[in-house]
Amino acid sequence: MGDGRADPRRRMPRTDALLAEPRLAAAAASFGRDRVKAAVRQAQDQARRGQIDPDQVRDAALAALPSAAPRAVLNATGVLLHTNLGRAALSEAAVAAVVAAAGHTDVELDLGTGRRARRGRDALDALAAAVPQAQAVHVVNNGAAALVLAATALAADAEIVVSRGELVEIGDGFRLPDLLTSTGARLREVGTTNRSTLADYAAAIGPRTGFVLKVHPSNFQVTGFTSSVPVRQLAGLGVPVVVDIGSGLLAPDPLLPDEPDAASTLRAGAHLVTASGDKLLGGPQAGLLLGAAELVERLRRHPLARAVRVDKLTLAALAATLGDPVTPTWSALHADAAALRARTERLRDGLVADGCKAEVVPAVAVVGGGGAPGVELDSWALSLPERYAAALRTGDPPVLGRVVRGRTLLDLRCVPEHADARVRAAVLAVPGDD
Repeated sequence: MGDGRADPRRRMPRTDALLAEPRLAAAAASFGRDRVKAAVRQAQDQARRGQIDPDQVRDAALAALPSAAPRAVLNATGVLLHTNLGRAALSEAAVAAVVAAAGHTDVELDLGTGRRARRGRDALDALAAAVPQAQAVHVVNNGAAALVLAATALAADAEIVVSRGELVEIGDGFRLPDLLTSTGARLREVGTTNRSTLADYAAAIGPRTGFVLKVHPSNFQVTGFTSSVPVRQLAGLGVPVVVDIGSGLLAPDPLLPDEPDAASTLRAGAHLVTASGDKLLGGPQAGLLLGAAELVERLRRHPLARAVRVDKLTLAALAATLGDPVTPTWSALHADAAALRARTERLRDGLVADGCKAEVVPAVAVVGGGGAPGVELDSWALSLPERYAAALRTGDPPVLGRVVRGRTLLDLRCVPEHADARVRAAVLAVPGDD
């Protein structure tokens, strides 16, 4: 039976002692004693199951509670744009731009004349330069806001013609039909779930039509007996065509042949394109509006534009991202599988040398974040026992992997190479098998 005194669970800290610990006591004052006690008991259960060391119970309990600021997480999931991790990681240039913009800036001032200037002109000029097919551009605080502004300015008390197969749910229960009708617009649905034709659209257009909306179903695929109408054909119907491309891809990428991009969509005849800045563009959360000058100006001058105005930090990050498009998202998307394997094997060799049982296995990475559904990227992962998942997730720094068939997999595709040493330290900090 062995000596019970060697069992690390005998070192389990008592609940009352933990609740008296200064940081947990402060948390109890903020969040309530019952909530903190529940977090402590959850961490104690993890220690009893051997997922964490008893000495880590306090830190695990604190990690389970809200903090004053978001915690930095190492994304080893193999999901490039992980929605729960804030999607795109900003580039070093964008981070530096945000820090510089945190104080007083010339966001809306011409320093030469001392007079008021166009707000966010650096970001807007950079966006216009990146997509010269757009006559004008505007930026709001997120992709949904871009669609709401378009619907309010162009179709309030009018109709939006849209295919039934494109009335998507965009996440967290928010549905496109609800979003659009909240503006006062009415939806004129055409076609069926799997098939829409040009004749369907043409029959629906009338004096009450505000615009035709085409939405890229970026988080799902419909296959089999399907048909949809390309932008080029819709542009010949005689009414404005608004296209939501979703993911923020500004130009074609050979790795994503089915993902629409802003430049190609405008060349095909779209009058207005909306997109997100924090997805494949790899920048901050923002809603991009690109297209005909008259339409963009109507949106920019609409009273709602003030309510969805983008802040100076986002403008700074967006300008920096557009100035250097080789972002962490771009690098992760285009990472060489052979190089990832070599990195992962070096990490494994170091861990094995320190007595950790680790393996290197093939893996599949995905774009995520409602972009490029069905696209799989060959990758490699460090394979560890399942119990590592919770311990790494609640460690310092938190390392988020994924559990597949009873194993914890750490894919380095989205982890900066300079952080490999931190991943190694985090793995070694997890107590080994008895």
